[in-house]
Amino acid sequence: MRDILRFGSRTILLYIAVVVVLGLIACYAVVLAPDSPEIQSKEGILDLTEDHVSKNPLKLQGEWAFYWQELLSPEDIRSHIEKGGQVDRYINIPGSWLGYPLNGQELKGEGFATFRLVIELSKQDRNERLALRLPSIFHAYKLWVNGELLAEVGVVGLDKSGVKPHLATKLVFFQPENDTIELVMQVANFHHKRGGITQYIELGGSNVLTVKTNLKVATDMFITSCLLVIGLYNLLLFVLRRKDKAPLYFGLFTVLFGIRSLLNGEVMITQLLPHFPWELQFKIEYFILCISGYIITMYFECIFPNYVSRWFRLGTRIATGALCLIVVITPALIYSKMLLVIGVIVVLHMVYLMVGLAQAAVRRIEGALIFLLVSLVTLVTVINDFLYYNELSLIGNTSPFGLLVFTIAQMILLSSRFTRAATNEERIAHELQEANNKLTEMNSNLERIVMERTHALSAAHEDLRTSYERLLQSEQGRKKLLAYITHDLRMPLSSMLGYVEAVKDMVKPERNEQYLKYIRDNTIRINRMIEELSFLSHLETGQVAYRMEPVYALDFLRGFFEQYELVVRDAGLGFILDIEDMEDQRPDLPVVEIDAQRFEQALFNLVSNAMKFTSIGGMVRLALAVDEAQDTRSAIISVQDSGMGIPPEQLEQIFDRNYRYDRSGMEKEVEGSGLGLAICREIVQAHGGAVRAESDGKTGSIFYISLPLYSKSRKVTV
Repeated sequence: MRDILRFGSRTILLYIAVVVVLGLIACYAVVLAPDSPEIQSKEGILDLTEDHVSKNPLKLQGEWAFYWQELLSPEDIRSHIEKGGQVDRYINIPGSWLGYPLNGQELKGEGFATFRLVIELSKQDRNERLALRLPSIFHAYKLWVNGELLAEVGVVGLDKSGVKPHLATKLVFFQPENDTIELVMQVANFHHKRGGITQYIELGGSNVLTVKTNLKVATDMFITSCLLVIGLYNLLLFVLRRKDKAPLYFGLFTVLFGIRSLLNGEVMITQLLPHFPWELQFKIEYFILCISGYIITMYFECIFPNYVSRWFRLGTRIATGALCLIVVITPALIYSKMLLVIGVIVVLHMVYLMVGLAQAAVRRIEGALIFLLVSLVTLVTVINDFLYYNELSLIGNTSPFGLLVFTIAQMILLSSRFTRAATNEERIAHELQEANNKLTEMNSNLERIVMERTHALSAAHEDLRTSYERLLQSEQGRKKLLAYITHDLRMPLSSMLGYVEAVKDMVKPERNEQYLKYIRDNTIRINRMIEELSFLSHLETGQVAYRMEPVYALDFLRGFFEQYELVVRDAGLGFILDIEDMEDQRPDLPVVEIDAQRFEQALFNLVSNAMKFTSIGGMVRLALAVDEAQDTRSAIISVQDSGMGIPPEQLEQIFDRNYRYDRSGMEKEVEGSGLGLAICREIVQAHGGAVRAESDGKTGSIFYISLPLYSKSRKVTV
């Protein structure tokens, strides 16, 4: 079966090669056939009175009026003619002005000029909507049709600094006003070895040329897509199997020429990216030409090892490296003059490889004959391309078709290699499978035992890990609690020890009762501090369990206010609950998910803190709002006091453990362990919220608790 497929692949490729070669020969025969006379302009006038160009598009060729080193508009030319001026210079289009004889000298490629052609239309075409299909013109131009500016590519100027080169194909439409068409084109080139209108401009009906242009665009995109897809596929094959480098070089070769096809023909790159840099476009094109010979050599070496000599590999690396370096560091005006040299080097690469292919074919190495045939087709198209770009070929750009044939043939060749490798792998895999089945039967019991033991060990390991984590949390809590007690109880204990010594030594017997009161108060304070330290330690180590449930924030605050209203008022302070705005939103009340007991403790710590730092007669305000400025809606609970305030620079420190702020002039002494705000922050963060403070240091403070709102679609506890 493999022999039949191999024979079929060879036959198909042979047919492809024969068809392509015959097609190229037919193209030359059609172009050179003398049976239909060519229509050419004479001395800047093209007579089309006997032709119907709206139905049969015509490539404009022949003599155009030529104004060297002059940028003339249609008005300038008309004024010149009205004054009796005569045109005495004509140039053949298509063709570059490079080498044009003028005043006994040949023109260089750099410069600027104006071209003019008058077309006399037939009666049928005078009322038709016509179009001009403009190719890539080197390298900036303006086109007027009957005095109207219809196309401008790049920027035309009088010197290099004033010219902005650009390459693009265009299709412009116009309606003839009478029986003649005047074409005036300004062309400037200071960046390339060639300048002028080097390709055919087509004139025809708008519908016909639109269809023709779209067909050419579709053809270019098809070829480009095929090259890119095939190239990326082979690069992916290399990524998956790096041992074989043939897909790497073939994929690089195909992807690079797929990119190059975007830069030629219809210049699709400028249609996709209108502002693509002209210099980068040319560098990429020439760089791909320079490196292509080396890449195809390395690909050939991978397919047919030992057929490329060491000196040739070294020579191709040196030549390729030198050419690529010149393209990268020099402007297009320099490296564009080396196109013929680049073409010769690429052709020499292909000729050398074809000699090796011929030797491999004689030795009947598989794939060599196919490789030789498609390489011959590619060589013909590449040579034609270099002749075309040097204005020596009458056939257009043929390398994309040749490369497509070459690429498809190489795909078949690589596929056959992969198929062979896969067949061998399947055979080996089948043999290994049979041996493995026997081993599997022998080891089935052992595997079962190992799985059972592994499962038991995994379960034991999980239990040990869980126990270790709990022990670690307990140990961390113990260490933190011990550190807190050591740090926070040292001062009150030292004070108590001093009072005890004073009573014992009868330092001031009349103050013994006062000393004993101090000792009692400090004992109560230390006991309360130990409880708070223990609770804070459990909070920080995650040992406190929360029973979260959704509640209406408004109902929770109202209950909290009613519970602690008398406590605050007994301290001589006013207590206000500001929820009137929320009452108006009864159908859309905010819901939060909290542990009511723990959150009540956090909120009371804020109220208690406000009571401590607010003088008698002051006010404590409790409020609720909804923040919708962020992506997620939040409930904002605020506690505001009219006390002494907090210095702004200390707002970030007040939630730290043991932070206390005392200010002279306060009416009452502030008592506390300094742990209330730290406990409040830990509880709020455990609810997924945040707490912060605002104060100007003079007129009281405001503490804000933000909690994420709960989904309304779930059941809410009232």
